[in-house]
Amino acid sequence: MSSMEEIQVELQCADLWKRFHDIGTEMIITKAGRRMFPAMRVKITGLDPHQQYYIAMDIVPVDNKRYRYVYHSSKWMVAGNADSPVPPRVYIHPDSLASGDTWMRQVVSFDKLKLTNNELDDQGHIILHSMHKYQPRVHVI
Repeated sequence: MSSMEEIQVELQCADLWKRFHDIGTEMIITKAGRRMFPAMRVKITGLDPHQQYYIAMDIVPVDNKRYRYVYHSSKWMVAGNADSPVPPRVYIHPDSLASGDTWMRQVVSFDKLKLTNNELDDQGHIILHSMHKYQPRVHVI
């Protein structure tokens, strides 16, 4: 039996994510929804092979600021306080519920997840505000 301390989630393509972070890459989101790029892909270890798990992802603000891009300095700058929080949503991986063995044998990809700035979205997309900074989180349940 695994304890939660043994479970590890490792980001795949971490070098690409780091490069995007270092240059401040912006992802443009739309009302219709857009797939996240790069897709969140993780390798999970330390699960009980016989236990059943849900794998989920949510995306949370990194701060309470709104940003704008300043072209002459090629940097993102704080442009004020963040907009009112959007209703939090969790994306359950479509392969859930699956055994620990199943999850550990594959790279878990969230390539079907879509992001939107439509606060009235009824498609199950993750709702975000444009011009804000976010961080994805993976959950093992």
